[in-house]
Amino acid sequence: MGRGLFASAAIGSLITMTAKTLESLLDEGVQGRSVLVRSDLNVPLADGAVTDDGRIRASLPVLERLAAAGAKVLVAAHLGRPKGEPVPEFSLAPVADRMGELSSVTVRRAEDLTGPSAREAADALGSGEVLLLENVRFDPRETSKDEGERQTLAGELAALTGPEGAFVNDAFGAVHRAHASVVDIAAELPAYQGDLVASELKVLERLTTSPERPYTVILGDRRCRTSSQSSRTFSPKLTRCSSAEEWSSRS
Repeated sequence: MGRGLFASAAIGSLITMTAKTLESLLDEGVQGRSVLVRSDLNVPLADGAVTDDGRIRASLPVLERLAAAGAKVLVAAHLGRPKGEPVPEFSLAPVADRMGELSSVTVRRAEDLTGPSAREAADALGSGEVLLLENVRFDPRETSKDEGERQTLAGELAALTGPEGAFVNDAFGAVHRAHASVVDIAAELPAYQGDLVASELKVLERLTTSPERPYTVILGDRRCRTSSQSSRTFSPKLTRCSSAEEWSSRS
């Protein structure tokens, strides 16, 4: 389950998000189509190199399945918290390098998110290839509280995929965020669950509908049951709820 329990106010909406899966998209056919995938590539770096590639390895299967089916795969992801402007140490360049080392698929990189580099690279991308766009959080519209600004960025991302584009959300660690590359893009393109998101949603659905008992949830809040939407979502089904603070005090 991992980090699924911290999804707070979005837990209910996660379970009811689009039921279309990657299998649905593959059944429809992706040969020659551009597919934008929101991946979780927020990995630790040191001296410009990836020090833990676990999230990259977890994200590759979906990208490779799409590429193997003939899709032109564009990848959107964030790294760190650059606060809406380019910061060299948060560039996804080292991530692109590591993706290329781990996968047999050709991995290309754009030097911006939706600017000239991204547009040129998307136009030149071949079927079966992957293009990693630059850090979505280099653009202040990604996390803007202004819905119009987020929608504009989402429109620019969608434009990179052309008239037959599709969107796959495979970043479970970000699905609770009201960000342009997570929520607003799904209104611009046909949207599908990636395999990582689909598997986590199945676990969440089971835990909020018919969990095995005894059933204990440990939340990061200081109090349980009333302190957050997370606890209110889980509490009717719980045998016991404990906060991280309570749990740590026992050790």
